[in-house]
Amino acid sequence: MSGSVSPVSSVSSATEAAPGYRARHTLPLRVEAVRQLRRRRTLVMGVVLAALPFVLVAAFAIGGTPDGRDDRATLMETATSSGANLAATALFVSAAFLLVVPVALFCGDTVASEANWSSLRYLLAAPVPRARLLAGKLAVALAFSAAAMVLLPLVALLVGTVAYGWGPLRLPTGGELGTGDALARLALVVAYIFLSQLVTAALAFWLSTVTDAPLGAVGGAVGLTIVGNVLDAVTALGSWREFLPAHWQFAWADALQPHLEWGGMLKGTAVSVTYALVLVALAFRGFGRKDVVS
Repeated sequence: MSGSVSPVSSVSSATEAAPGYRARHTLPLRVEAVRQLRRRRTLVMGVVLAALPFVLVAAFAIGGTPDGRDDRATLMETATSSGANLAATALFVSAAFLLVVPVALFCGDTVASEANWSSLRYLLAAPVPRARLLAGKLAVALAFSAAAMVLLPLVALLVGTVAYGWGPLRLPTGGELGTGDALARLALVVAYIFLSQLVTAALAFWLSTVTDAPLGAVGGAVGLTIVGNVLDAVTALGSWREFLPAHWQFAWADALQPHLEWGGMLKGTAVSVTYALVLVALAFRGFGRKDVVS
């Protein structure tokens, strides 16, 4: 096909023409990271996540917080207890959807954006090996996704401390965690949310390798994640729901108990990582055989 780049021709021809060629030196991660950092959508996403804690504080200032019932409270009702509680609340209100968006955006916009700009074939003709191209872009996308998940609770912790003071984490089930334990538990929550979102990341990444439309890859990943949430709400599915990543998305609540429970988080991580490995393998296999014309 005219204008296409075969999987092996670009690398083999360049190796013959350039004796000093080293595949591992092509497309350094820092170059890809700087490119992604300078993009407007990265800045916009960062601003949105950083603004959420301020929105929550303003909302509580205007409307106040409801009282708990029967000596039990939800995370929302304990949000104004301390900076740690505001951070936990910010994670609670954003884990199901808001934090899905940056993951889908960073991972779904990787390869598809290059194809959309008609620069993908030039990258491969440079030549950058296909596996290295995908691995580099996926690594940077996951790093930015992790940074987004850290940014939200970090800003919430700072804003909440200024607004409500530095204190222990009040647990919805009763009791409190000291500041040291609270920070460790919040770090565990963030880590679990990141692991649970790997399936969304892998889905967006796979879609990015099969389409030239970044919006299609991002929207497809977000849409299928929403479908998973809907299916999990269908109680008629019974135990089959345990095979859905969405079923375990709030298993991190077990970390906000007086005694840490690992069962749900381990199951959720296993489900998410399994789906992610399959989807990433499909992405590498499909892109390795793809006739790139964009």
